[in-house]
Amino acid sequence: MIFTVAIDGPAAAGKGTISRAVAERFGFRHLDTGLLYRVVGVLGGDPVAAARGLGPEDLTRSDLRTLEAGQAASRVAVIPEVRAALVDFQRRFARADGGAVLDGRDIGTVICPEAEVKLYITASAEVRAHRRWLEVGGDAAQVLAELRERDARDMGRADAPLRAAPDAVVIDTSDLGIDEAVARACNLVAAKLVRRP
Repeated sequence: MIFTVAIDGPAAAGKGTISRAVAERFGFRHLDTGLLYRVVGVLGGDPVAAARGLGPEDLTRSDLRTLEAGQAASRVAVIPEVRAALVDFQRRFARADGGAVLDGRDIGTVICPEAEVKLYITASAEVRAHRRWLEVGGDAAQVLAELRERDARDMGRADAPLRAAPDAVVIDTSDLGIDEAVARACNLVAAKLVRRP
């Protein structure tokens, strides 16, 4: 069965947690596409060459969840040649038999516009910055400033800007507990699976 769940949204909105939970609930494979860009950013050197030479082992690095890796990912993600090198990998993963959940910033709009389910997970900048601060520590004001800077870069880039697909269901997690957010997402996926021929 080919069935793709595309989950997009800004940093620290909860899309990774929701994506992993949805994949586990339905037995689908999961790909955090942001890790691809984080790897390219962290590897340094020529980002286009790094993107073209990416291997599965690169996704297991221990330094991919840092604030610095996130900033590096956002910087290399604006390079069209980097994006192009990673698109085919993501599309093959998404449309392979067995079902897949992909989370990122352009899954429903660019990578898998044909996805059976499209979700856009969001939350206020303040809530997202607080979550990220709890995760990485540091100066809370600086975390908020960097998050807003990243939002502006991700939403303002010419190639595949961050935005909700027109047919995506928006889930705002600002005032939701994780269990409630996961339940909403799972209910949407379950409803779509039931309607499949």
